[in-house]
Amino acid sequence: MNYVLALFLPPLSIFLTGRIFLSIFVFVIWVPAIIFSGGLTHPMFILLAWILIYQSGEERRTRRIERVWRDED
Repeated sequence: MNYVLALFLPPLSIFLTGRIFLSIFVFVIWVPAIIFSGGLTHPMFILLAWILIYQSGEERRTRRIERVWRDED
């Protein structure tokens, strides 16, 4: 669901991954970029959001695996 949200509102999607300061920074750049370029830079922000969503998912999986390994010992 977060990937779909990234299509329309990349800063909000980045915020939901837990990167608060980065989402504020992206929002400050995203709004003028949308206004002045007419949306030509929007795919760049979508790609950034998708990469961060994927990275946060991988971090969650890694923590879960580490927890399982710790519990087995």
